[in-house]
Amino acid sequence: MTLAGLSLRDLEYLLAVAEHLSFGRAAQACAVSQPTLSAQIRKVEELLKIEVFERAPRGVLVTSRGAEVVAQARLVVAEARRLFEVAAAGNAPLEGTFRLGVIATLGPYLVPFLLKPLRARFPHLRLLLSEGYTRQLARQVEEGELDAILAASPLPGPELTELKLFREEFVLAVPRDHPLARVEQVRREDVPVQDLILMSEGHCLREHALAYYAERLSVDRPDLQAASLETLRQMIAAGVGVSLLPQLAVQVGALLDDMVAYRRIGDGSISRDVALFHRPGFSRIRDVRLLRQAVQQILAEQSAVKVAATLA
Repeated sequence: MTLAGLSLRDLEYLLAVAEHLSFGRAAQACAVSQPTLSAQIRKVEELLKIEVFERAPRGVLVTSRGAEVVAQARLVVAEARRLFEVAAAGNAPLEGTFRLGVIATLGPYLVPFLLKPLRARFPHLRLLLSEGYTRQLARQVEEGELDAILAASPLPGPELTELKLFREEFVLAVPRDHPLARVEQVRREDVPVQDLILMSEGHCLREHALAYYAERLSVDRPDLQAASLETLRQMIAAGVGVSLLPQLAVQVGALLDDMVAYRRIGDGSISRDVALFHRPGFSRIRDVRLLRQAVQQILAEQSAVKVAATLA
């Protein structure tokens, strides 16, 4: 069997179909027409002499043998991307393209404070940002699609190297007419668990809230769930319930301050640690450490945003 008919682009098409389980959505993600993508997938299947995907009326399924091919394709594409990492390792510090993922409950509230100072410090840095769920971003780092991610610790899923950044307190957000809005600080045991709005499945903020208030799982309130932090904030403003919000989201989101009150909980120990994660053996570890140092310095210099503590 010759490799002459197989390209890395073919493998990227293969991975896109496996991820989206749809030829149409995979073609959109790869910015090609569906007939082009379908033809290349069929070419790969003929070359390998196996059916990777089962075409069903309601979508696409990965066959049992196809799953092995997809897993190997991920490794091949990830190693190919390392060619660019190796080439970039000898460049000036934080120069060129750096692909950074940020979890959705952190990106909109932290990144705006970082962009201008980072451009001033590293004028030749081309920072490509990607936002998503923790597990999704971690998988993209593992497979070489991202260089590093900003996420809350501990990280579920693949084992990545962790560089701690800072600790961020959670505060209790309540409607302005809620009894707890009239107190300066809320005791941990006074948080009304039965009214606690959770983030939807996939958000690590949901897991953090349940780690502190596991009894919330016994409350049958499927209506108390939000897909984003801003939807959650709006639900609180509408009087639907209360929730834990990260401190950075409170400092940035002033739009509904006349309808939502934020109160510190106890001694501030209800919090999350934020860190940079990268693949073990990543050839641009120097750049990741420089980015970590820059983020910590920028936060220390900012008067408009505060975190509980920077972490060593």
